[in-house]
Amino acid sequence: MASYIHELPDWPRFRWDHEAIATRLAAVRHHQGRLIGRMEGLGFQLRAEAVLHSLTEEVLKSSEIEGERLDREQVRSSIARRLGMDIGALAPVDRNVEGVVEMMLDATQNYRAQLTAERLFGWHAALFPTGRSGMNRITVGAWRTRASGPMQVVSGPIGREHVHFEAPAAERLAAEMLSFFDWFNTSGGLDPVIFAALAHLWFVTIHPFEDGNGRIARAIADMALTRSEATPRRFYSMSSQIRIERKAYYETLERTQKGDLDVTEWLAWFLQCLDRAFVGAETILASVLRKARFWDAHAGDGLNDRQRFVVNRLLNGFEGKLTSSKYAALAKCSQDTAARDIDDLSRKGVLARDPAGGRSTSYSLIAGAADAFEALARWVIAHADKDARDGQAAPSPEDRQARIERIQAIGRELQDLAGHTDAPLVYGDLESRLKALHKLGFIPDARLVSAMGQAIRRAL
Repeated sequence: MASYIHELPDWPRFRWDHEAIATRLAAVRHHQGRLIGRMEGLGFQLRAEAVLHSLTEEVLKSSEIEGERLDREQVRSSIARRLGMDIGALAPVDRNVEGVVEMMLDATQNYRAQLTAERLFGWHAALFPTGRSGMNRITVGAWRTRASGPMQVVSGPIGREHVHFEAPAAERLAAEMLSFFDWFNTSGGLDPVIFAALAHLWFVTIHPFEDGNGRIARAIADMALTRSEATPRRFYSMSSQIRIERKAYYETLERTQKGDLDVTEWLAWFLQCLDRAFVGAETILASVLRKARFWDAHAGDGLNDRQRFVVNRLLNGFEGKLTSSKYAALAKCSQDTAARDIDDLSRKGVLARDPAGGRSTSYSLIAGAADAFEALARWVIAHADKDARDGQAAPSPEDRQARIERIQAIGRELQDLAGHTDAPLVYGDLESRLKALHKLGFIPDARLVSAMGQAIRRAL
């Protein structure tokens, strides 16, 4: 009795319930068309930034699904250089990062080219430039062989492993991949999105390499999706959404690979995941527009090259807190120069000091009025207790506690305002809270208040 679909006599004749997925497919195609239309309607610079953001996320998240974390700035720099984009100083890039980027760009920028064994061997060699996966030497740029033993997807501790899937034996790979290439390069009549879902499933079921099969399967699916849109410009990241839904991704794959060639469940999940990836593209668009609005607002501020470089890192999704030491390391300058740059950015309402002080002093970017409200809210909540004790006299412990709670409540009001992105923030929102705090004898940090005023004025 067959355990996996590739052992069935009619493999790989996939079948599915067309009616069960018809409505979902129509919705996905509609949302796909609307997204591409919106993004294509952006100006050249914004469109290029959206593509760079999407491809960066795709490379990062496809690797994260396999448990490998790449450096964001290296990935971004590698993609920008290969696409001929000017993003300022480019970060040095490791060879393994270059390899992942090479594969993804070949799949999406050369989507019309045929898929061949040589092409996949090139992708695989790019993924493993040292010929090793971790500590282990593997066969690179060729199908796996009998010498590597059975190809199993396994989880659990040694001695209590759970086998989720076992791929076809090495002796079958040449014929299996010929069949796959013939279908991929000549198949017609299928909806392109359904084609992408089937290509992903088919390749990952064959599992022809010793390692890297998941990343290559997702690159193949991206190649098919790019064909469905007839443009090399990528405005969403399917791998980002798969990363979020990784558990469901692996569970659906396993059930399908242990099934009977009815792939309705896999297709339904793929379509739903893709649709949610389109929703996620709204975040990419918002990030691109936020960055553009920020630089428009600060066009006349005279920021130096160091400041522009560090601020761009913050706008691109800097991980962790920005401190003077990190600023100095990023900008390759002395601590004194970093301190002067940060002080200047604070005066100009670009950075706001976080509540914690001393040696742990860190700073947040004020990219808009909502960021300024959030920064002030954190400061108010963090200092409510201290300022209530050191400010105006309170007649009793009960009154003192009540005053602290009122100050914290105003801080939470500011946080709520920062979270309401559907309505613009205005001076009245700030002024009424400041008056309430002053009545309680609480004087917020002057630079934060100034940053809020500047952010609101720029928004207006």
